[in-house]
Formats: sequence, structure tokens, C-alpha cells
Amino acid sequence: MKILIVAASYASNISGIQRHACNVVRCLLQQEEVSFVHLVIAPWQHKLVRDAGIKPDARLSIQVAEMAQGSLSRNYWYYRKLPQLADRLEVDLVHLTYPVPIDGSAFHCPTVVTLHDMYPFEIPRNFGFPKFIFNRLILKQCLRNVDVIACVSDATCRRLEQYSSAAIWKKGVRIYNCVEPQPVCASQSPIPNWRGEPFLLCVAQHRHNKNLPLLIRTFNRLLRSGTVASNLKLIILGIAAQETHKIHKLVSRLRLNGSISFLEGLSEPELQWCYTRCEAVVAPSITEGFGLPVAEGLLTGCRIVCSDIPAHREVADGQCRFVALDQDAEIRLAKAIVDSLDEPKGKPVVLPQFSAPVLAKQYIELYRSLIAPGPSMENARSAALTFGEEEHGRV
Repeated sequence: MKILIVAASYASNISGIQRHACNVVRCLLQQEEVSFVHLVIAPWQHKLVRDAGIKPDARLSIQVAEMAQGSLSRNYWYYRKLPQLADRLEVDLVHLTYPVPIDGSAFHCPTVVTLHDMYPFEIPRNFGFPKFIFNRLILKQCLRNVDVIACVSDATCRRLEQYSSAAIWKKGVRIYNCVEPQPVCASQSPIPNWRGEPFLLCVAQHRHNKNLPLLIRTFNRLLRSGTVASNLKLIILGIAAQETHKIHKLVSRLRLNGSISFLEGLSEPELQWCYTRCEAVVAPSITEGFGLPVAEGLLTGCRIVCSDIPAHREVADGQCRFVALDQDAEIRLAKAIVDSLDEPKGKPVVLPQFSAPVLAKQYIELYRSLIAPGPSMENARSAALTFGEEEHGRV
């Protein structure tokens, strides 16, 4: 079984989607049934792959897509050039790690896409106007043309059903993100000028759904009230996005520049250092497709304060301090952080449902249902739909 994993995107620093792609690669290379994995990246993503910790393997090839960094060039490459690459490499299946425009009829093999969320429909402010309109069109076009949609959570499966026709959501299956304990932790702090101060950690892109202004206002309330140590820091780790200017403007207005640090592009060992050393992980998102920082924090034994949303409940029900995002959310979040800091750190939590062996088996079962000996594309699509209906019945 030869699989083409496609991860080329605009990002030059690692984020959730790229980490997902690398984790899929690691899962597949654990399976003897997989004879070769081709990972497609953009020309500016070599460092990203190194930071993700993918080790050399005789069955792994890195393919660099010939594209420019602009969205038009990337989308053209996906629509016109990706089918040609799949033909040239003679792969048995193409797995897109996020929705992109594709010509389904141009592929000689089945196609799968990982669906992380339905943000273009659910929370268009993540992208702004008019960009969210184009994102909606691309998302719908991709979901319509692939054979199977691999949702990263039950919460995402439900959103897919909410915003799609039956012909589309019936192609959905749930295969969780892979989240496992990291064996290597950096020996030095990735935080500039860190001198041992305690810090809260928030792992989030600068998007509206991450609710970072609420977190910043809450952090300001904690410092001004004296309910936390005066030298407590807030570390926000994530790539710049639609809300970046607004967030930095708020930090300046509240005069918190010396207390809040923004980081991006950390390697896996550096990220592990942050989880290990932080006082608590705070995740105040309005909505999520999958609560990745919550899961990673649990694996490290972190105190965790998070918003009470379905994706967070699905990952860690009963193992975090959940905060309702209704009236007085700032007061509620502040109290939850203070209460959490008064408790001892917990022990690392085992999350077998997110482990590589479990998820690798699910991927192989899905791929096998699509790659039958000499199938027509109609037979492959029929197998995918049957698999999707069985999986969706568990949601």
C-alpha cells in the first residue's frame, strides 16, 4: 500500500494541521501493510518537518511541491498538479490533511481529506470578509469531490452534518488526531529572557475562535487584583492570523507587554518544555474541532482550565476545570485559574484513544475499504459510504 500524504500549505512554522500530517505519517510507518509513504510539503516547509521530529525512514519520501506561497498558486497546484504527482508516484491513495480544491475525476485512486473543523461556516470571523466566502467555496468543493471525509472528532462530525447535505456528511468517519507523550524535552527555555518566572500557557493561533482577548483581560484582572504572583507570565504560543493586530493592541493598552510573550515555530521538544514547566494550560476557545492543547496538557500532567465546549468535553470530560462562556466569563475564568493554581499538579493521563497504534489501525481499515483489488471508482466510493455510515452511527 503506497500512500500520498499532502501537507503543503502557506504556513512556514508548525501548527495544528502540519502536526496532524506528520503524526499521520508516523502512524502509517508503524504498519507493515504500508510499503511507502510520500509526504508532500511546500518549498518553505523544510524546517517545519524537522521541527515535527519526523525521523528518516527507508519507506518515507519527502516531495516538494512546485508552488508559490500565494493562495492562487497553491490552489492551482492542488487542482492541476496533484493528480499528476499521484499518477507519477503510482500511489494507491491520496490523503489530504486539510480541505483544498481538487478535481476528483482526475485521480486514478481514492482520495481522503482530514476535516478539522467547519470554521468557514461556523465562525467566519476567523477569516474576515470576503475571504471566508472563498474558504466556504473551497471547503464545499473539496468535501463534494473526495471519497471519504476523516473528521478529527465527534464534534466535527456533528458540525459536518449541520452544515452539509446528506450526500456529503454520509462520507464522514471519525478518526481522532494522534496525540502521544513526547519522549524528548528541550533542556533550555524557548521563552526569551525567561528567568524562572511562573507562567500560564495558551497554545492557540491568533484567531477569533481562540478567544485570546478574553484570556488577556482575565490575566490583567488576576495581576491587578493580586490574586496571583506579581511575576506570573502569560505565554501565547501560535502563529499570527486575523486577530493578531487586535490582540497586540489590547496588550499595549493594558500595559502588559512585559508580562505576555508571543511565540511561534517551536519544535516538539521546546513545546514539551513549555507544557512541563507551565503552571497551567488555559484554553478559552469559543469553539474547536479538536482540543489538541488540552489533550497534550493531560499527557504531561498539567493543570488545565478550558472552556466548556463539546470538543474539550470529548477530549477530557471530568479531567479539567471547565468554564462556561456565558455572562461573567472573565470572572469565571479568573476564579477557575486561581482555584487550579491552588491545587497540586496531577499525574500524566493515559489517552489510548489518541495513540498511534489505535489510529494507525483505523487508517489502514479505512484505506483498505477503498483500495480493493482492481476496483472501479464507483465500487470504491460505495465502500467508503458504507464505512462512513457505520462510523457515523457511533457519533
